[in-house]
Amino acid sequence: MFGWLWFLIIGIIAGWLAGHITRGKGFGLLGDMVMGVIGAFVGGFLFGLVGLSAHGLIGSLIAATVGAVAFIFLLRYLKKFG
Repeated sequence: MFGWLWFLIIGIIAGWLAGHITRGKGFGLLGDMVMGVIGAFVGGFLFGLVGLSAHGLIGSLIAATVGAVAFIFLLRYLKKFG
């Protein structure tokens, strides 16, 4: 039960951070959660490609934020040409 709660909290924080890093104002609570959760998967994949692993709360937050930033840039790129 607490694992899911921490996953959502990390998702909210990572999505919020990614929104501010990419010069946005965030996506609202639900949008930040979605960006953070997707970012966690993307970040885990990207970290695995370069041979890194994220452990603990801070590592998970960094990986999720990096993934969310990458996902936001991808969405903006696709929107620009779509």
